[in-house]
Amino acid sequence: MGFSSETPVGSEVKVVIEHAPVKITTLVDGVEAVVFNANGAFEFERRKTKSEEDAPPPEPSPETFNSHTDSRPNGPMALSFDITFPDASHAYGLPERATTMSLRETKAADGAIATEPYRLYNLDVFEYEHDSPFGLYGSIPMLLGHSSRPPRVHGVYFNNPTELYVDVTKGGSSGGISSHWMAESGAFDLFIFPGPSPRETMRQYSMITGGTAMPPAFALGYHQCRWNYRDEADVAAVDAGFDEHDIPYDVLWLDIEHTDGKRYMTWDGATFPTPRRMIEDVASRGRKMVTIVDPHVKKDANYPVYKEAESKGLFVKQKDGVGDFDGWCWPGSSAYLDVTSPAVRAWWADKFSLKNYQGSTKDLYIWNDMNEPSVFNGPEITMQKDLIHHGNVEHREVHNAFGMYYHAATAAGIEKRNDGERPFVLSRAFFAGTQRVGPIWTGDNAADWNHLRVSLPMVLTLGATGLAFSGADVGGFFGNPDGELMTRWYQTGIYYPFFRGHAHLDTKRREPWLFGEPYTALIRAAIRRRYQLMPYLYTLFEEAHRDGAPVMRPLWYEFPNDPHAAAKEDAFMLGPALLVHPVTTQGASSVEVYLPAGVWYDYDTNEMHAGPKTFSVAVTLADTPTFVRGGHVIVRKDRARRSTRAMTHDPFTIVVAPDESGKYAYGEVYLDDGKSYAFEEKDAFSRRQIIFEDGDSLVCAAKWRGGSWGWTTHDAEQKHLEGDPLAFPEIAAEVERVIVLGPRRFGEDAEVRNKRKEIHLVSASGKEGSPAAATAVKKPGVVLAQDWSILFSVAD
Repeated sequence: MGFSSETPVGSEVKVVIEHAPVKITTLVDGVEAVVFNANGAFEFERRKTKSEEDAPPPEPSPETFNSHTDSRPNGPMALSFDITFPDASHAYGLPERATTMSLRETKAADGAIATEPYRLYNLDVFEYEHDSPFGLYGSIPMLLGHSSRPPRVHGVYFNNPTELYVDVTKGGSSGGISSHWMAESGAFDLFIFPGPSPRETMRQYSMITGGTAMPPAFALGYHQCRWNYRDEADVAAVDAGFDEHDIPYDVLWLDIEHTDGKRYMTWDGATFPTPRRMIEDVASRGRKMVTIVDPHVKKDANYPVYKEAESKGLFVKQKDGVGDFDGWCWPGSSAYLDVTSPAVRAWWADKFSLKNYQGSTKDLYIWNDMNEPSVFNGPEITMQKDLIHHGNVEHREVHNAFGMYYHAATAAGIEKRNDGERPFVLSRAFFAGTQRVGPIWTGDNAADWNHLRVSLPMVLTLGATGLAFSGADVGGFFGNPDGELMTRWYQTGIYYPFFRGHAHLDTKRREPWLFGEPYTALIRAAIRRRYQLMPYLYTLFEEAHRDGAPVMRPLWYEFPNDPHAAAKEDAFMLGPALLVHPVTTQGASSVEVYLPAGVWYDYDTNEMHAGPKTFSVAVTLADTPTFVRGGHVIVRKDRARRSTRAMTHDPFTIVVAPDESGKYAYGEVYLDDGKSYAFEEKDAFSRRQIIFEDGDSLVCAAKWRGGSWGWTTHDAEQKHLEGDPLAFPEIAAEVERVIVLGPRRFGEDAEVRNKRKEIHLVSASGKEGSPAAATAVKKPGVVLAQDWSILFSVAD
């Protein structure tokens, strides 16, 4: 059992350990936060050996599921325990499942069963329901307890990748929330995170499992996918369609039909005869491609991947530990690489070299699907638990981590192929720590309004349990959305950390321009907003990398003391500064929006609101209620471009949203080259603080990695100014506009000072109208990555 002592200044954490029976209480500032074994459920089974008792170990006790028998050679080896959050009124976590963000209780305080326990067991779930506690493709055994008064969030993480069930009970004689955890086997390895703030709890968790891998910049753009684009001509037509309709995108994907008979890392010679030329053509416009590579390997002696892996003994073994496991998946009879072995992972990584993956280029990236692992003829469509892995370990002991191992090996291969640049590999299966590898998506959803709605708590829960880079298939994988649903899904999906449109083989084509007007124009506007916010998004991802903070955040993460925000899941925060309430109901003409305490500015109209309040907002099909939080600064790029690469040299727009006093706002912007690890290895990055203070000045200053800030320019910035070869283009980009929201009136002139003390006079003009007013400073002539200030003259 582990504890994190990384708590905010002023918080005191104490651990009280009692014996007979054991009970461990974590107190934060003298208040019980997390209690282990309060209900006495800590129990475990283990096999007795001959040395312990002069008797043979018990005979195995086989277990049958349908036509499959689990031999259970070590007999029952389960363990259980209970965790209580004494003051909590809400519990979050335990992904992945399509259900509410605030977890419903599964067992009442009197023992009555409300529903089945929350199960964590990675499975290929075909057409999952939109409201079910049933576990899906990935598992993160992390549970958070939240109390609003006092505002506190605490967490626990159980580091065990075996099959797991968790019962949640609310209330009872002692109040709070209690949970009963039951694992099939494995070690008892529990971590407690005292928090007490959401931010500190996530930072503590990231210290154990890691922060989010810093993605390449293109990965934050829009991804276009379908099962399947038919051939090279189809790829060229889709790519050209985006330019023809002036819609930005970054990545075009190919599903399994591009391969030669489902042999991964091959090409169908009839439909994709010149794959390298195809990829290079797409890349010539600043875009990338992705192909799918799944963990099942077609059993074919003429397939080099299978032949070499079979000869080297690299596959998962039968329960006898000798013969290779044979399972059925898309290619038919298949073997599965034993990616729990470091040697197998290293071998697999080499397969992504340009020499081995013929027809690929450095602009081709990878998608790992079916890696739960999916086995069509296996129990519950996965592997038998008594199969044998590296080190004579049974599959039951590593099941939930198998997909992460495969994901990690693939990402290592792309990183190696691209000479150490950041990889991009999407995975369906995941476990705690997957965030260190790459993104995931929520699997085979459906094109209906219920699945649009449930995508919000699903993605929010993933972010709140450390997996910040996730998203749902825009439009739904199964079915045929109409123009309204497709538009509303794009208007929501632009805020998913991972933003991809995807569809099933049997659905109608649905590229963004195929729905006709007004839908094409509205979808175009939505996707453009995603690209407009790219500097803000990239900054949020760097925070996720550094501190484990989610990108798309539940309202309670930013407002833990607001009881109304605790279970709110139809709205969310994008970082600390944007509140979004998407429209997720068919035919809606209005939505009920809740704004927590503070001042808020409508993103589209600049109208100012004072929270907390709930009010009705009229909407047309063009509207997604979005609000800028007072006291914050957002950095954007407002010029419409075809891709993230095309935006590289573009100037920035700074949006200042003053707080209630009208005199203060704060924000950060992070810049690096968008592709390499120079930001870590050579400090080649720029992090700037932008501060609006006293209501009449805006200051941009450097911030060091350690957290201090001032007027000192970071080494990497100074090197760039002297012509250092590590320089990256964005660091030289200028600010073309500053917008100060709110009704305050400024004079006609503003004084601009940069680090060389040069002075420029610029025009400052206010918008007509009072509550929706804003002041724009145009072309101040400053470089964002340098130190500068703007001094406003006050009209009043």
